[in-house]
Amino acid sequence: MEAVNLKKKQCKIVVAVDESAESMYALSWCLSNLMSQATINTIVLLYVKPPPPVYSSLDVAGYIFSGDVIRALEAYGNDLVNSVMGRAEDICEKFSSNIKVDRLVGSGDARDVICNIVDKIKADTLVMGSHGYGFFKRAILGSVSDHCAKHVKCPVVIVKHPEKI
Repeated sequence: MEAVNLKKKQCKIVVAVDESAESMYALSWCLSNLMSQATINTIVLLYVKPPPPVYSSLDVAGYIFSGDVIRALEAYGNDLVNSVMGRAEDICEKFSSNIKVDRLVGSGDARDVICNIVDKIKADTLVMGSHGYGFFKRAILGSVSDHCAKHVKCPVVIVKHPEKI
């Protein structure tokens, strides 16, 4: 008689989160639709901060930036990360207490950072919210989700908020 392998498969899903309602909806959708009892699920909450600005003692207009101003901007950025991650973790807790939740924070161009981290940690799936930009805005700003869908090695799920459909 053949031995039955009772070890559950590990599943790592990266969910890109930001300040938007669309990203929080994508996280909720992921938890409702992609979690399986047959796997050990890990949700990786990924937040990407914009690249830190390069400050000199004088900006282009000739104003002096003090160390206090720079520290205040950095503190605001950290508070924003903690706020977004806290909201996302609250959503995860409402769905299940047996889902492992990891936090990752990157800094730089969101397209590149998300693609690099997803490939580096060998994610099984990437979930992203769609901001629902129209053709012209998307053409000018570029779409992070479109870029990631074309460049990461794992499946990508782009979730549209029902109010944006």
